[in-house]
Amino acid sequence: MMRIITGKAKGVRLETLEGLETRPTAERVKEAVFSMLQFDIEGRRVLDLFSGSGQMALEALSRGASSAVLIDRSKNAIKIMEKNAIKTKLDDCCEIKNADALDYIKRNRGQKFDIVFLDPPYASGAYQPVLKALYEYEFLKPTSVIVCESDFDELLKGAPELERIYCVKRSSRYSKTVITLLEIVKE
Repeated sequence: MMRIITGKAKGVRLETLEGLETRPTAERVKEAVFSMLQFDIEGRRVLDLFSGSGQMALEALSRGASSAVLIDRSKNAIKIMEKNAIKTKLDDCCEIKNADALDYIKRNRGQKFDIVFLDPPYASGAYQPVLKALYEYEFLKPTSVIVCESDFDELLKGAPELERIYCVKRSSRYSKTVITLLEIVKE
């Protein structure tokens, strides 16, 4: 069972896709992520790539984020996100898009987000191309935070180009899940 932890929609139970199509963020991991972000949410603009059920963006909106864009290429995931947005009464401040994450980024150059949730299927190889595109297509502010959920430590290892762009603000392991917060390297 997934639910909104706190804020305007506290306690609302969220729907998720059946089967193995998505891998919802565990409640304990979600709590840890929002504990890391707690003072950086109010009034912020959120992008949730590979959104699945939409729980991360909806949690951010419940906690005071101003708006969110939720992206997933699965039509079934889109239906679940729409239901969850209505259930939480946060549908007026979120935009749900059926799109491939990289295609969305490339078609929408210059959109600026304060918080980006990046949680692709673990074996997809999408982390580095998406991180590169977020920077190249000007989706980030100097103060933006990217929250990456993965199954491995050292997300930037072996990618010198990304190591020049991003620095790790924080990284924590929760069982098989690693949460890495990235920021743009300050010049």
